[in-house]
Amino acid sequence: MKIIGLEETDSTNNYAKINIETLADRTVIHAKRQTSGRGRLNRKWIDLGEGNLFMSVVLKPSDTFNEIYPNITQYLSVVLCKVLETYGLKPQIKWPNDVLIDGKKIAGILSETVMQGGKLLGLIVGIGVNLNATQNDVNAIPDKIVTSLNLEGVNVDVESFRTSLVNEFFNNYDQFLENGFSSIKEDYINRNCFLNKELKVQIFNNMEHGMAKGVNDNGALILQTEDNNESVLTIGDIL
Repeated sequence: MKIIGLEETDSTNNYAKINIETLADRTVIHAKRQTSGRGRLNRKWIDLGEGNLFMSVVLKPSDTFNEIYPNITQYLSVVLCKVLETYGLKPQIKWPNDVLIDGKKIAGILSETVMQGGKLLGLIVGIGVNLNATQNDVNAIPDKIVTSLNLEGVNVDVESFRTSLVNEFFNNYDQFLENGFSSIKEDYINRNCFLNKELKVQIFNNMEHGMAKGVNDNGALILQTEDNNESVLTIGDIL
């Protein structure tokens, strides 16, 4: 594993994509400042400044795409929960990969796949974690209720947190590659905050309504609709 430290970049994921062919498997890219971070569905990830974690991991598990690779963001959400629990917190997961503390979002996770023709050049798994912020900082973020580690009573330096997160990520990474979502399904469901609730799920310009009945072995959300049919969602945002 190699760690590349940057003072500033537009996005650690973008840096990884530009340099994907020369970066080795399991390279970690960490920036002190990130000017144009992105979340899922091309949303902007607000930079709360130095003292927060902006990181991407380059993974090259094979030359061809495997159907389990999209689940790596759910794997990372479980990994992050385990790290946060070591600080005495009780994080929860909102499908598919949002990590919350008392209903407040603390991290953003984004996975991107880089292909060249039919060849997989690599996976890039990016994460931003709010470690240090003021209440005014998080209050200014639109559309989301947000928190940070220090606002939850935990003070930690960025490098220490990054080391814990990276170590936990690779502890069971090979098992995840072998077994996919099933290897984390129990841990994922035990930390959920959405099952057995009536949900609205936005999928681009469409909206699905129903009772969250479960998560299948592929990490998809199973909704029971008003007409008692099942809708299986592989992408979307719980509102």
